[in-house]
Amino acid sequence: MDLELNGKRALVLGASRGLGMAIAKSLAAEGATVFAAARSRDKIADCAEGMENVNPVQCDLSDLAQVDALADQLLSDGGADIIVNNGGGPPPGSAQAAERGQWLAHFEAMAANLFHLNTRLLPEMKARGWGRIISITSSGVEQPIPNLALSNGIRSAVVGWSKTLANEVAGDGITVNVVMPGRIHTQRVDELDAAAAKRTDSVVAEVAAKSRATIPAGRYGKPEEFADVVTFLASARAGYVTGSRIRIDGGSIKGV
Repeated sequence: MDLELNGKRALVLGASRGLGMAIAKSLAAEGATVFAAARSRDKIADCAEGMENVNPVQCDLSDLAQVDALADQLLSDGGADIIVNNGGGPPPGSAQAAERGQWLAHFEAMAANLFHLNTRLLPEMKARGWGRIISITSSGVEQPIPNLALSNGIRSAVVGWSKTLANEVAGDGITVNVVMPGRIHTQRVDELDAAAAKRTDSVVAEVAAKSRATIPAGRYGKPEEFADVVTFLASARAGYVTGSRIRIDGGSIKGV
C-alpha cells in the first residue's frame, strides 16, 4: 500500500527516544522528510545516523522562545504537512500531592506551548488544503492511571483541544487525531516501572510482570507497532479519519 507520504514534511516532537524516535523513523521510511525535534539535538543525530531524510532540530517545549524559533525555521521553508505532538511525561505522583507550580509548569510544556506551535503552523496547512495533526497522549485519558495525576489531567486537555480543532479544520482537508499508548516498551515505561518498584519496595521485574498480567495481549507493545499506526494516520489513506481517539494498548482498557 502506497501511503503517499513521499515528499511530505513532517514535524515529530519528542523525537530523541521512545515513541517519538520510532515515529520519526517510520515516517522517514515511507519517504517523508522528517524534522525530528527534542531538547537534545545531538541525541537525535546519533539515533538518526544514516537516515538522509531525518533532520535533527532542537526544541525544548518548556521554552516559548525555542518553540517560536522552530516555527520560524519551518515556516521559512514551507511549513509542515504533518505534525506529531509528542513529549515526555511529567513525574509520577498523586493528585493530592501535586502542587500548583507543577501543574502550571507541565501544562505550559505539554499543552499551552504545544497548542501555540500548532496554531502558528496551521495557516500553511490550510493554504495547501492538506494537513495531518496527531497528538500522542496516554490511555490514562480514558482510564486514569494511578499515581500519574499530572499526566492524566494535562493530557486530557490535549484531547479536548484536538477534538475542537478537528471540527474546525475538517473542511480544509486537515485531520486531527489522538493516539493513546498503553504500555509500550520504551525508556519511559521502564522508568515508571522502576518508580513503582521503589514506591512499593518491590523489584522492577515483579512490577513489570504484574503490569503485563493486566494486559490481554500478555506483553508490552513494541514502539514500531505504535509508530506504524501513527504513520498510517499521517497518510493520504487516512483522509476520512478525524476527531478520533485511537488506543494502542493490547486491550488494556476495560471500557467499550
